[in-house]
Amino acid sequence: MSEKWIDVAKLGDVPEGGTFVAALGGEPICLYNLGGRIYATHDICTHAKASLAEGFIEGENIECPLHQAQFHIPTGKVVSAPATVALRVYAVKVEGDTIYVLRQT
Repeated sequence: MSEKWIDVAKLGDVPEGGTFVAALGGEPICLYNLGGRIYATHDICTHAKASLAEGFIEGENIECPLHQAQFHIPTGKVVSAPATVALRVYAVKVEGDTIYVLRQT
């Protein structure tokens, strides 16, 4: 398995308390800005294939806009049904104003 840091966005793209959809090797990922810290998960809800970037952030959780499943953003763990499968999370680093996400292939 190889690893590579990929430039996916600029800090200004991800509003405080908000989300931003980016691509990582053709896969949609969702970036989150929680208190100035950037997190990344797969963008698609594991329950119903909705974009989590269109969901609602409450604390450290993202709520799917379709059926209200909730996930813990830093860990990807399911917080509430109907989802039962955790989200994939990605390592993030910020250098200057560039956000990098670790891609594993």
